[in-house]
Amino acid sequence: MTADRSGPAFSVHDIPFSTYGSWFGISPVVAEKTYAEDLHLVSHQNGMHAVLSLVPLDPVTGERTETRVEATPGLLSWTGTDGRIDLAYESPDTVRLRGAGVPLRISAAARTLTPFSGTYFYREPAADAYVFTSYETGRRYRVSVLSGTVADVFGSQALGSADRGVTVADADGGWEIAVEELDTARPPYVSTVAFGKVVEAVRNSFADFVDAVAPWRSAATPAAELAAYVLWSATVRPAGLVTRPGVLMSKHWMDKVWSWDHCFNALALAPGCPELARDQFQLPFDHQDETGALPDSVTHSEVLHNFVKPPIHGWAFGHLRRRLPTPPDHAELTGTYDRLERWTEFWLTARRAPGAALPHYQHGNDSGWDNATTFDPERVVVTADLAAFLTLQLRELAELATHLERPDDARRWTRAAEETQQAMLDELWTGDRFVAQGVDSGDTWGTSSLLDLMPIVLGEHLPPEIGEVLAGRIEAHLTPYGLATELPDSPHYLADGYWRGPIWAPATILVEDGLRRGGHHRLADEISGRFRVLCEEHGFAENFDALTGTGLRDRAYTWTAAAYLLLAEAHAQREGRRDAGSAPRT
Repeated sequence: MTADRSGPAFSVHDIPFSTYGSWFGISPVVAEKTYAEDLHLVSHQNGMHAVLSLVPLDPVTGERTETRVEATPGLLSWTGTDGRIDLAYESPDTVRLRGAGVPLRISAAARTLTPFSGTYFYREPAADAYVFTSYETGRRYRVSVLSGTVADVFGSQALGSADRGVTVADADGGWEIAVEELDTARPPYVSTVAFGKVVEAVRNSFADFVDAVAPWRSAATPAAELAAYVLWSATVRPAGLVTRPGVLMSKHWMDKVWSWDHCFNALALAPGCPELARDQFQLPFDHQDETGALPDSVTHSEVLHNFVKPPIHGWAFGHLRRRLPTPPDHAELTGTYDRLERWTEFWLTARRAPGAALPHYQHGNDSGWDNATTFDPERVVVTADLAAFLTLQLRELAELATHLERPDDARRWTRAAEETQQAMLDELWTGDRFVAQGVDSGDTWGTSSLLDLMPIVLGEHLPPEIGEVLAGRIEAHLTPYGLATELPDSPHYLADGYWRGPIWAPATILVEDGLRRGGHHRLADEISGRFRVLCEEHGFAENFDALTGTGLRDRAYTWTAAAYLLLAEAHAQREGRRDAGSAPRT
């Protein structure tokens, strides 16, 4: 019997329907926190733009009809009382749709066309197709009718405000169309593969991806396949400023690669998709500036440099090179070493005040914890999390220098790591907590933010007595669902307060790893277990209400899915070792 390869079912209100490599998805989410009544083709070229509205119609009245929408990785379906419509990706830029009993209206989402915005619509005589050309995406969307009848064409060549689109309906029992996202022109669309084969090919592609990234999955890791789908479907092919295959944080509105989010995706992909993992780690470094700084974020048509993100890249690359099935060769190590060196020098030069031993953030955004309470008194601050991350990065540079047979560099980086960690302890450790210090005022303060406890990432490098204190304080942040980023009894706690309460995947991974490396296995296990259950019950949201577990903000976030895969894989391996250790001898 052939195994079912259809993949997990999911709600398109939470996770957009898309495919590996595509720059568009099918979703009711048309803007930040904005849900339309119907599904749309939403492109992420030149930003997030709802381009086409897809509306099933009553075959008698021609009005919108109610349908049930169901999705699995290879097939999206609308099912109504009169029939159904199916949609599948034939390629990253082409979807096929077929219907029986239910007409479909495809129309421009933007009703108003100006000389600089909106969508123009016309029949293309050379291809005998209908074309929508979008100012917002800079692309064209061509509808080719493969079977059935064109029941209505409206707004063709219209200017100003108008409804624009085409309706397809049954002829001889059904209809079928292809919709392509293209630049300027291409030969007329010709169908060479039956619809069922299109669906089968996508299902097989996704199933192969799952087998690669989560071969360890079992009934004990019930969200592994859906986590893999979130990563797979959010991957885009190189285009614009995205220089290599990239996993966006989401194909909802968080449709960028931020310069620390990418590290977690790289780690989750490393064992099964090593080249894609390498691309994720390196992508922001492709836009490193002359000072060595990484951009804040990268997406199709925009690279932002107004903020940076924390230097977790040494920590990440250390894990990455150990997770890759084939260790990086000399050339790869050399290239990464040079990039990490420049990134580290940025923090040691551009981000250290004259005479200062420790670097500083200029805003909470630089830390990745945008509005954490650590930054309430001042924004330009020296913090212990930054010092800890930089210490780990300096240690990784020392290891790489040793591999590359650069002993002088190795000694230099080791000395810098030791000096940075000692300065952190001398200047920011009070005996029972780490404090932050304002660069301008010199004032110090402690808060109820989990950010103050992030030096736990130093793991085995942290003095044991300090590790014990941090572990105790971290445990106070543990709710039934995971680590609250602000103590729930803090007066500053907000249920949907971004970094002022909700549970986040990156903090969970970094804390869990530091605790485990520091010998605090019980607490690490508890954090891992609660976060895994959180994802299994509430999905892969950007963050979660710490007291209810409810998913918040963007509901299809790849670093959350990656965190689940990392924790689930590690748990499965620990369980496997325990089982092997308890197995009877033969």
